[in-house]
Amino acid sequence: MTDLSHYRNIGIFAHVDAGKTTTTERILKLTGKIHKLGEVHDGESTMDFMDQESERGITIQSAATSCFWKDHRFNVIDTPGHVDFTIEVYRSLKVLDGGIGVFCGSGGVEPQSETNWRYANESEVARIIFVNKLDRMGADFYRVVDQIKNVLGANPLVMVLPIGVEDELKGVVDLLTRKAWVWDESGDPMNYELQDVPADMVDKVEEYREMLVETAVEQDDELMEKYLDGEEPSIEDLKRCIRKGTIKLDFFPTYCGSAFKNKGMQLVLDAVVDYLPNPQEVEPQPEVDLEGNETGKFAIVTPDAPLRALAFKIMDDRFGALTFIRIYSGVLEKGMTVMNSFTGKTERIGRIVEMHADSRQELTRAQAGDIVAVVGMKNVKTGHTLCDPKDPATLEPMVFPDPVIAISITPKDKAAVEKMGIALNKMVQEDPSFYVETDEESGETILKGMGELHLDIKIDILRRTHGVDVTVGKPQVAYRETITQRVEDSYTHKKQSGGSGQFGKIDYIIEPGEPGSGFQFESVVVGGNVPKEYWPAIQKGFANSMEKGVLAGFPCLDVKVTLVDGAFHAVDSSAVAFEIAAKGAYRQSIPKAAPQLIEPIMKVDVYTPEDHVGDVIGDLNRRRGMIKSQDTAPTGVRIKAEAPLSEMFGYIGDLRTMTSGRGQFSMEFSHYLPCPKNVAEEVIKETLERKK
Repeated sequence: MTDLSHYRNIGIFAHVDAGKTTTTERILKLTGKIHKLGEVHDGESTMDFMDQESERGITIQSAATSCFWKDHRFNVIDTPGHVDFTIEVYRSLKVLDGGIGVFCGSGGVEPQSETNWRYANESEVARIIFVNKLDRMGADFYRVVDQIKNVLGANPLVMVLPIGVEDELKGVVDLLTRKAWVWDESGDPMNYELQDVPADMVDKVEEYREMLVETAVEQDDELMEKYLDGEEPSIEDLKRCIRKGTIKLDFFPTYCGSAFKNKGMQLVLDAVVDYLPNPQEVEPQPEVDLEGNETGKFAIVTPDAPLRALAFKIMDDRFGALTFIRIYSGVLEKGMTVMNSFTGKTERIGRIVEMHADSRQELTRAQAGDIVAVVGMKNVKTGHTLCDPKDPATLEPMVFPDPVIAISITPKDKAAVEKMGIALNKMVQEDPSFYVETDEESGETILKGMGELHLDIKIDILRRTHGVDVTVGKPQVAYRETITQRVEDSYTHKKQSGGSGQFGKIDYIIEPGEPGSGFQFESVVVGGNVPKEYWPAIQKGFANSMEKGVLAGFPCLDVKVTLVDGAFHAVDSSAVAFEIAAKGAYRQSIPKAAPQLIEPIMKVDVYTPEDHVGDVIGDLNRRRGMIKSQDTAPTGVRIKAEAPLSEMFGYIGDLRTMTSGRGQFSMEFSHYLPCPKNVAEEVIKETLERKK
């Protein structure tokens, strides 16, 4: 049996261009997994193996690999940084025990770092921090540490200090051992010397070491008393305290260096071993029943328990469909039968493989704590639980945000129609934030996703990976409808035509709900005028009707329906009759409740050089944007705003033109707000014309 205390399941996550993939490449090089380093900017990194990733120099899919360092096995997942692919980060964090948050030494805490950090907090993942790119112009380690405190509200525990910055970066001082790690200019990570602390840094090193020790000993009362009495704790004791505090998320050990120049990476790998938790030190996953309620049981990480595994990613490659699985408890063996608790069906495990980016190694078994891929599973989707058929259970499933943008596509010729269907089916399996629908009226295929880049890449994959050429329509916004007034009303559904008829009468109140509340239903009927067994049918009738609003057929949100009274007939009433009554009531009353079109508002985070701030703000105002804040950073200005999605199409091109290519931005869905009257009229008119 494998010793689980030597396992580390870690992910690397950060903002676009902070150097996550380069950091992963260096980890693989140092641990002997790869011998030639691939560079992202040459389009040759090992982890970014999709064509679209090599070309754009960004990570789209989380790649998984495993390697060894000091007798410890690391399962590493390199996640994307771009906001349209946060879903990848989110589902990776779900199955990790620890993470490395990478920040750019000059860019600092950037928009996407905040989102990823928030996800990691929600998933309660212990992290260490690596401030990368300290060899870059404008890099400042101490400024980034301040930003981590102020912007993220996190507590960075500084473990090393840089020796020199920008092109003077020579190495780092390890505060625990008071030793300076100095690398030569060859770029070989192994060419370093351990030296004494440079004379001009002695005071600073002592000041930061004192802060480190004071924070660490807070984890152990006995050590703290000894320290206050003037007794210096041993390095072993300090490491034990730092590990305890890191796993409790009290603080985050913070390192620095330059992954590209191979400086400072060994200390990060040592930190993963010393401070990040093994699978048994993390809170066990709660098990839930089919309704999603916690059962009070947990998937304890041990090979001796019944099998509990979570499928967190599906990937299609040249060998067939790969299902990435994190095993929480029990053992997975080749040839065994497992049950998918979501579908209730069983599947046989064919080949189990261990991934290294896009190459693989066959395994006969895997156990609790492992992250492996299974080839050729049929009906498993992201978030499904695989379990022992004799002892079924479900792990807490993943929740994915709704898409906010849609485009229509039509295949160029007849031959492409069937190919397109098969390809889209595979793509939907892989990415839970990507939806495909057919518009019944126009017969068009509609793709829905998290943003322009997200859908751009999907079209690119369709064309190149699957060889399907399509014509793309212009992007459409996911508008919604809601109501603004309270209406009390009554509706009777009566049908007599020989034999037993249908009868259902309901008195109800329809009123606007809280923003973000969706559809709510409540019954306050007393005295049995509408028997309890018909309430679910009435709720279902209203809920189904909400999928099509009365203005332009967009789904209706934030509506509360209260059933007040009604009447039934002992013979003619049925669940179906009351469901039809609810549908009729919806059609009758929603137009009276002053329906209104609402549009998705995006949180926009723009980074621009100082001399272009006026242009950027003026442009955002023209796009109906609301400026929320402006912060000056050493290399430019960061503007936070909220703007309607419909005005933000093609923004990246305009921003680059305005800022001579130096501006960048990120955008994520925030909430829905009412459309201005002129915009709403235009949208309703266009939508109705398109449906004709």
